Amino acid sequence: MSEVWTPLRLLEWTTRRFADASIDSPRLAAQILLAHALGIDRVQLYVQHDKPLGPEELGRYRDLVKRRLAGEPVAYLTGRQEFWSLPLAVDPRVLVPRRDTETLVELVLDRVDRAAALAIADIGTGSGAVALALARELPAARLVATDRSADALAVAQENATRLGLSERIDFREGDLLTALGDAERFDVVASNPPYVASGEIDRLAPEVRREPRAALDGGPDGLDHLRRLAAGAAGHLVSPGGLVALEHGFDQGPAVRALIDATGAFAPAETRADLAGQPRVTWARSI
Repeated sequence: MSEVWTPLRLLEWTTRRFADASIDSPRLAAQILLAHALGIDRVQLYVQHDKPLGPEELGRYRDLVKRRLAGEPVAYLTGRQEFWSLPLAVDPRVLVPRRDTETLVELVLDRVDRAAALAIADIGTGSGAVALALARELPAARLVATDRSADALAVAQENATRLGLSERIDFREGDLLTALGDAERFDVVASNPPYVASGEIDRLAPEVRREPRAALDGGPDGLDHLRRLAAGAAGHLVSPGGLVALEHGFDQGPAVRALIDATGAFAPAETRADLAGQPRVTWARSI
């Protein structure tokens, strides 16, 4: 007689297997993948915890588990990642949005008039996560979202259309600030640029190494893109009072503050920590 596999039994087995493989959040990963394989939400896994699963359901799930064990990110396997309570489509064309980046959104929202007709530039938009979150929260704002990758912009535009925000955001292809017009001025320039040192990328977790290298690689010291943003942001901000906000690595806060302060175009820069208490976003206002 063949074995009977139920959702509960599968979750228990997969959680142990993922834990043995040092996969982060093993039970959560198992839940997300099983719910995706069965076409239900995670709550229904427990409502149906003792339901015997058929060969096709088991086959779909086993394929996902194998691919996760081989290093594919959960978000690529499901095609979805939640960011700022927005369900974003993601695939290997873009970096997987992370909770750390919600700190960038929070900082901008804390420092602007939410009812104002703001002009905001999201530089290096990737999946569109930051631009879409700000568009959702700032109904009177006009946004420009740039990326040097046409593939990434296609994903961002698809997300904007699906969320009903495409008319609020002007997507442009270009390297960092080069996609902005010389005479354009914004109330906010925000960015989550590549900031991993080139030599550190191959030491990252296997699933992170599956993400686009260009969206990770910040040059020899991780600061190449941050240097350019710090140097050029003032030229695209209203003055005084324009806000620049840059996400960076946990150990890069002092360097990014120094880069912004060295321009002489801003009040002294400050850094905000993320939910884990790690320095994550450095910001300043133009003077």
